[in-house]
Amino acid sequence: MSLQVEISVEADAWTALPDLSGLTERTIAACQRVSDVPLRDGAEVSLLFAGDVAVHALNKRFRGVDKATNVLSFPGTGDAETAEFLGDIAIAFETADREAKDEGKPLDHHVAHLIAHGFLHLLGFDHETAEEAEDMEAMEREILESLGIPDPYAGTSLADEPLEP
Repeated sequence: MSLQVEISVEADAWTALPDLSGLTERTIAACQRVSDVPLRDGAEVSLLFAGDVAVHALNKRFRGVDKATNVLSFPGTGDAETAEFLGDIAIAFETADREAKDEGKPLDHHVAHLIAHGFLHLLGFDHETAEEAEDMEAMEREILESLGIPDPYAGTSLADEPLEP
């Protein structure tokens, strides 16, 4: 099964991660393995690596939230298992960078987490209830562990402080 990953980099600051494409591909492949959601051959996903200004505008327009956020997911229509287009993920550099620094994490580790979080939303996973949050958090931990990235929730819980959808 081949998934088509379209990457757009709109903010020059993303050069801080010289292997952004490789990081994205590895993270999405890990998401596919861990989630075990069968996808249509040739299904597509689009990732936008932008700055806070662009993600702020998207957040305001589509969610009615007037601020930047770390990651936004816009699922395609229909069931992820049969969809030709899974959806879009947008990640804001300044917010991701600030969070990584505040949490004492390498930027690439935090960005992998944001990619995984966004991609799981496209597959239909959510964290609206405590049970959903626990399941999604467990998958994120397993995805990141498979990439050699330490537990991003050490000492916290997605149920306590969920990422933006």
